[in-house]
Amino acid sequence: MTRRLFNRVAAPLRAEATYRALLYYVAELAIGAVGFALLIAGWTVTLVLAITPLVVPALVGFRTAVGALAQAEAFAARRLLGASAHPSATSQGVGFWSRGFGVLKDESFWKQQLQLLISWPIALVPLTLLSWAAQTGAVPFYYRWVDTHDVFGLFNVDSFAETLPFLAAGIVLLVVLAHVLRPLGSLSRRLVNNLLAGGEALQLTEAEKRTLRLQALTIDALVSTVIVLVLIVIWFLTGGSFWPIWPLLALSLVVAVPGWVILVLERRDVARFFMGSQALAMHTGVSALLLAFFVGVWAAGKHGSFWPVWPALAFALLVLVHAAVVYARRQHRIERLEETRAGAVNVQETELRRIERDLHDGAQARLVALGMSIGMAEQALRTDPEAAEELLAEARRGATEALAELRVLARGIRPPILTDRGLEPAVAALAARTPLPVTLTVDVPERYPSAVETAAYFTVAEALANAIKHSHATGVEIRIAAVDDLLVVEVVDDGDGGANASGPGITGLRQRAEALDGKLRVDSPSGGPTIVRAELPCASS
Repeated sequence: MTRRLFNRVAAPLRAEATYRALLYYVAELAIGAVGFALLIAGWTVTLVLAITPLVVPALVGFRTAVGALAQAEAFAARRLLGASAHPSATSQGVGFWSRGFGVLKDESFWKQQLQLLISWPIALVPLTLLSWAAQTGAVPFYYRWVDTHDVFGLFNVDSFAETLPFLAAGIVLLVVLAHVLRPLGSLSRRLVNNLLAGGEALQLTEAEKRTLRLQALTIDALVSTVIVLVLIVIWFLTGGSFWPIWPLLALSLVVAVPGWVILVLERRDVARFFMGSQALAMHTGVSALLLAFFVGVWAAGKHGSFWPVWPALAFALLVLVHAAVVYARRQHRIERLEETRAGAVNVQETELRRIERDLHDGAQARLVALGMSIGMAEQALRTDPEAAEELLAEARRGATEALAELRVLARGIRPPILTDRGLEPAVAALAARTPLPVTLTVDVPERYPSAVETAAYFTVAEALANAIKHSHATGVEIRIAAVDDLLVVEVVDDGDGGANASGPGITGLRQRAEALDGKLRVDSPSGGPTIVRAELPCASS
């Protein structure tokens, strides 16, 4: 009885989850402190700039910083607490002004701020207990050099025997801390999953995105034009130097920068002049517009020395560095594609050899036996009709088994339902054959190239097989959606985690995805959950 009680009391001290939770709260305190300072600074800057167009980039930058901290916090929670949240770092919005309003209307932005505000006070609870336990339990080691009366305010410690109660108190506090960490970690995991869960992005077709972009640019231009005209009328009525030139320069930049970005997005052939990189095209164009803005400021001012030459040199240097990075990444990407496609060819050859072996050892052998049974039945038909009947029955069974093996083999190559009806019915059929409860969400507006659908299907199939065989999962969630130009496949199981991301099955899936210029990621911390996520370029052929 005493031993059982001791084991129950000491169990949290032996559990890995206890130390993972403690490490999480150390990280949480640091992230929370940075987040608290960010919230104060961000809202101060936003309120100061509230009556100027600069409030929009300030809000967008503030939102990006909050999202980055939220992603860091969610990463720590996934690794150490088994959370599943993947927060967003950006808000919806197409035009200049709509981006600012999009930040303020983004529910996830406010939830992330709330998480940053409450995270560090929660982290203080276990860390304070740990501090007390360490300070109290270590009295036998430092009582000779420290005035413990000043430390504790109640006791004078003059001998080692008098320190033993403090050592016992420190051990008790450590046990209390170990028991507190489990429910506290569960609370933090629920908070992270509820407050940092990524919101569902609005799925739009390319035509709808193009329309929204053009509408946003039109609204930007109209609003800016109206503001400038109103200011010119005020100047005309009041006289003086032509001060509206300053808002005119600023608002021209507000319209010109989104206009260039939309031009690069709409006319994809523009990127050809920038080594095929839209990012480099945008960077170069925006740098040129900023330089033109600085030249305009210099011309509208009192002239003097031509100071815009310095930002021009800085912009040129940054563009050259960006171009060098794009060139290096392009070369690396070509090499990587050659490697992954070679790997995909090897996988395909392995599959072909497996199919050949299965046909030879399975269906082909059964068909040979079937032919022999039919031949023997023909010979026995006149002399021994009963034996002929048995042989024909045996042949019928052999034909049924051969057909079943051929169907299994065909399903391993590309299921007919995938070819005939598409990805959603094929994955639904796969989920229906799975012995685990499966939640399936599919949002694909159209059919995609055969290779993309096949890669998505086998990603789900392999993840389900691993969940059944290895993870001891009790449920699986499958999410498939078109996000921009990607088909995103995510399979989450609530099993034990610790999946081998370099195993042959996952390696084959990774090579299949990379051969399509996509990527596959496996996130499987010890204790779960396991998340298999594939991002496949899905431009329709």
